[in-house]
Amino acid sequence: MPLRNLAVGFATSALISLASPAVAYPVDCAILLCLAGGWPSSTECAQARAVFIRRITPWPIEPPLQIWNCPMRASFRAPTAMERLFEVGTPSRQPLLQVAPPWASAVLLPVADQADIDISDPAFDFVRSIRVFEIHYIQHADDDGGACNRWWTIHEGSYGEQGGYRRRGSTPSAVPEASDLDLTADCRSIRHRSVFVEWRDAEGTYGHEEVHY
Repeated sequence: MPLRNLAVGFATSALISLASPAVAYPVDCAILLCLAGGWPSSTECAQARAVFIRRITPWPIEPPLQIWNCPMRASFRAPTAMERLFEVGTPSRQPLLQVAPPWASAVLLPVADQADIDISDPAFDFVRSIRVFEIHYIQHADDDGGACNRWWTIHEGSYGEQGGYRRRGSTPSAVPEASDLDLTADCRSIRHRSVFVEWRDAEGTYGHEEVHY
């Protein structure tokens, strides 16, 4: 089954099975699954992507994926007694969930703003591929056309091995080329403020969004 189809199915299941108020906010499970699948077309993934982008829309700027809010150790819905009986009577019927989610056999970890299971496996590299750049850049030449004055405040947000989010100072040269920030050799006037986010899905396909303000 294609990864995009799995993502849609899992995202839908997550939103249904984790809807109880006693469980952490399920939208991050949908973001996790839809991001892995390359944001496939579905109502659930469209909603998840909207939240993903809204979180980087000033202000405040939040981690777009808050994996610590997705209880990955929780299991999907078990079949009811009637469904089990139906399966016994029709052995050829496909099971309710044919493929286990990628974290089904992972080691449980204490939760402290990171995943509640071990996600150090390369299968979760798509989580660590997410980078967020908060960009404020100004450039202009002196009135006499002499020195070129450049000023910036840039912060880069990224995810660690277990999904923890960190934010640190960065430089214009670290901003990905896909951003609209134009660092040309000349010194024309530039005033740029945006938040840029990039990622790669589980198959390595690149994606990005930029919010200007």
